[in-house]
Amino acid sequence: MIKKTFLNAIHREFGGKMVEFGGWDMPVHYGSQVKEHELVRSDAGMFDVSHMTVLDLKGVDVKPFLKKLLANNVDKLKAPGKGLYSCMLTPEAGVIDDLITYVMAEDWSRMVVNASTREKDVAWIRKIAADFDMTVEEPEGLCMVAVQGPNATDKLVSVVGEACKTPISELKMFTAYSNGEWFVARTGYTGENGFEVILPEADVSAFWVALAEAGVQPCGLGARDTLRLEAGLNLYGNDMDETISPLACGLEWTVAWAPEERDFIGREALTALKGTENRRFVGLILEGKGVLREHQKVMINGEEVGELTSGTFSPTMQKAIGLARISDLEAAECDVQIRNKSLKAKIVAAPFVRNGEARY
Repeated sequence: MIKKTFLNAIHREFGGKMVEFGGWDMPVHYGSQVKEHELVRSDAGMFDVSHMTVLDLKGVDVKPFLKKLLANNVDKLKAPGKGLYSCMLTPEAGVIDDLITYVMAEDWSRMVVNASTREKDVAWIRKIAADFDMTVEEPEGLCMVAVQGPNATDKLVSVVGEACKTPISELKMFTAYSNGEWFVARTGYTGENGFEVILPEADVSAFWVALAEAGVQPCGLGARDTLRLEAGLNLYGNDMDETISPLACGLEWTVAWAPEERDFIGREALTALKGTENRRFVGLILEGKGVLREHQKVMINGEEVGELTSGTFSPTMQKAIGLARISDLEAAECDVQIRNKSLKAKIVAAPFVRNGEARY
């Protein structure tokens, strides 16, 4: 049976076009995907991301557990509330999921995992946690709303009121604040300034309506995808999965190799791959008309060297863009096979857009 977030009825009242996504009934847009995209780049938009899963890790062994579970190292986080982006790997170094973990205290961390990987993520996390003195809790009755855009801070503060003004406005990137019921993190999936707010079901409808009245545009999955792609952010299931290591999807920067004695899951296999990986993860910009999509073949000098993993039309750049994994380590241009045609594309480094401005 298809699942619904607590805001499902609100989405329909706001004119959301609903589609099935990962087993959830979700809005793809509210009339214009492009308008929603542009408003996030220029002002502020909000997304219902309550289909994602929140896990609370509690106990004396939470930090040792995270140092074992994640390829990145929570020891980097020197103050309570800091967040860490990391991959969770198989023993063979494939990506089980990419996720954010917030270390709120010595004995409490909060983790947010992707909706499409929920069941396997939770099962894997519980399996590894069984060897540690800790609990893995999935709190009930929580929703999650992302508020994104250059004006996100002012508009969010105007809605939550004076009580939360100072903590929210002063939050640094990848830092979270909790007052016991509401959890606010300065994170997002758009490449813009923004926040992800985890709050009780009882509060979320009024919160959504108040944001809309403050001029925050409701946005759907369509704009979320074009925004993340312009920002060069990976999508699980497209750009990486359990057959792909962080080295082959542009995420080696998330791997903490030091200290050498930290034996995180997948380390041995990842170390063996480190000197042999012969693919690079790149951005592509189509030079002419057309749309880039996943699985289109990438050719150089008539030879297939890889394929696109994600693709879209960029509203900001007014060009087709994509991410690709290719075996040529030096080429600056290529051809993409689109409907039996060979179209020229530039090979660039993501992100394509930064601070609302095109880089190319």
